[in-house]
Amino acid sequence: STYRSLISAAQLNRHRVAYRVVLTLIVVIFTLIFIGPLYFLFSDGLKSTQEAVQVPPTLVPAHVHPGSYTAAWSRVGLGRLLVNTLYYAFGALALQLVFDVAAAYSLSRLRPVLGNVIFALMLATLMIPATVLVVPQYVTIADLPLLHLNLIGSPEAIWLPSVANAFNIFLLKRFFDSIPSELLSAAAIDGASPLRTLRSVVLPISRPIIGVVSIFSLVAVWKDFLWPLLVEYGYNPNRETLNVGIFEAASTTPQNLVLAASAMAAVPTLVFFLVFQRNILSGLTAGSLKG
Repeated sequence: STYRSLISAAQLNRHRVAYRVVLTLIVVIFTLIFIGPLYFLFSDGLKSTQEAVQVPPTLVPAHVHPGSYTAAWSRVGLGRLLVNTLYYAFGALALQLVFDVAAAYSLSRLRPVLGNVIFALMLATLMIPATVLVVPQYVTIADLPLLHLNLIGSPEAIWLPSVANAFNIFLLKRFFDSIPSELLSAAAIDGASPLRTLRSVVLPISRPIIGVVSIFSLVAVWKDFLWPLLVEYGYNPNRETLNVGIFEAASTTPQNLVLAASAMAAVPTLVFFLVFQRNILSGLTAGSLKG
């Protein structure tokens, strides 16, 4: 097959040196833009308090203080905050997998009445900034419709708003649409109900996209700050998330220890992405082609 690009092969050969110089500069600039903040985050945790707040910041710590990380761990209580955040993240993940998979499967294969309209309205919510939805979500959680329950200060206040995730439903539906109809028809001929088909046929071959949705769900809860601050802060100090706990400790903790705690809080998501980056990319492209 012929490789096509914006620059022909002949032009590329004539300007190969300039092309490589420009490409290298672009890669280096974007690498510094993305890695620079992470470098200062981790290096500032190794500085003294005076050096950490110094303006302009020092590129390399004048005196390295590795004990700042152990002091931050115990003073901020990162162990407890980590357990709390994992509890919220996996609770939200369990509910998302149940309800989002069911919603995507019904829209893709069961074809309910006005299903396309419902799906379009779901996608339209992606155009609404998340901060705009904070107030109606808070009002809903404070007085749950029909049941009239106040969930503020409970884990459900974090779990329930994360369940209806239009982007995850879109990813799941797109993958379910790519599953050959013949495979599902064969299961129906064998007497499998729609629920049995979902459990025994669809889910086993949907592991890539379910893995991607799981990663997005866990990271979304992990990095969220505003919503846990509204529904958990001040209600139960023992159930605060990482971000809220670090925010609360910032008023009484030296700046270098706060930065060290923030750096440790960022490590799990960084490692998570580096380990599963291939799964993320393969899952996002899965289902893009039918066949």
